Amino acid sequence: MTAPTTDVGTEAGTTVRSLETVELKKAYGGVKALDGASVTFQHGKVNALIGPNGSGKTTFFNCVTGMIKADSGSTTYRGKDITGHAPHRIARAGVGRSFQLCRIFPRLTVLENLLVAVRPGGLARMILPSRDATDIDRARGLLARVGIEHLEGTEARDLSYGQQKLLELAGVLMADPETIMLDEPAGGVNPALIDRIADLVRSLNAEGKTFIVVEHNMELVMSLSDHVVVFDRGRPICEGTPSVVQNDPRVLEAYLGI
Repeated sequence: MTAPTTDVGTEAGTTVRSLETVELKKAYGGVKALDGASVTFQHGKVNALIGPNGSGKTTFFNCVTGMIKADSGSTTYRGKDITGHAPHRIARAGVGRSFQLCRIFPRLTVLENLLVAVRPGGLARMILPSRDATDIDRARGLLARVGIEHLEGTEARDLSYGQQKLLELAGVLMADPETIMLDEPAGGVNPALIDRIADLVRSLNAEGKTFIVVEHNMELVMSLSDHVVVFDRGRPICEGTPSVVQNDPRVLEAYLGI
């Protein structure tokens, strides 16, 4: 549940914590993107983070994963303080993420994109895919799992946007993270590929992966998630199961102004 000082709806029961923030704040000039966001995501579950446009969801992801520095507040992962850590350190701790706009290497092949993902940081990572046979076998296995193994020799720029989303997810999986943060995985994707992404999330979660998903597709959120946190104006206003959240008057007010 969120910190006691935050007025949010919660459910009874013990929460096994995965990733937790306390009073996370981030402002851009006079605009408060995050305004004391205290959130706990449940270990081993599919967690969703939803809210109107501009409610701070992507800023929250960026602060948690070290892409930007929060002005104040703290982040812990599996009980370890990761506040202010660089993105590669947070990734090594077991947190992988995708982006709202796909981050791939457009002129590398699909297979090379995954082999680049396992290289050490620095310039070498930008140009030299791994040649390790174990890495190659693992990459091909992941491409098969996401359903694009037949495209391994295709340059990434020639994929459809939905296929690029699948490629990015496979790249995240190359590091075998415990927790996977997905930023709008269904955005701009056709219904068939949305179903494939949903099935992948369910199967990976059944294998023990924790998910934190930012998504605007409410049908997907409500069918996929175990636990939902709702943001408005940079902080959580409600959390619980999908059924609890979608019937909370604060959520209706945030989304619909009623």
